[in-house]
Amino acid sequence: MPLIKEFKDFINKGNVIDLAVAVVLGSAFGAIVKSLVEGVIMPVVGAISPSGDWQHWAVWKIQIGAVLAATVNFIIIAFVVFLVVNKLMKFKKKPEAQAPAATPEDILLLREIRDALAKR
Repeated sequence: MPLIKEFKDFINKGNVIDLAVAVVLGSAFGAIVKSLVEGVIMPVVGAISPSGDWQHWAVWKIQIGAVLAATVNFIIIAFVVFLVVNKLMKFKKKPEAQAPAATPEDILLLREIRDALAKR
């Protein structure tokens, strides 16, 4: 029974739930990017290239078109993840502790007078 309780505590931690949500959103975002690359970006690349059909680009039997599309997918997703993480780090960054302001001269003079009077 303690193992079940430990597993339940583990699942109920915020980090695990956050990770699960991130995985689901990441896979949905990946599908959107894949559709964007295959439906918009690569057809434009294919139209610009002389051969036209990017899906059948091959060197020997290596499908270069598929590798190129996957690479573009990766670059877009990696760039968006970079932007999100960069903004989160800036948001979470705590402001550095500022040095205390210098004590004004009149206060220092009054303290010296007080200390001199206290010695009498």
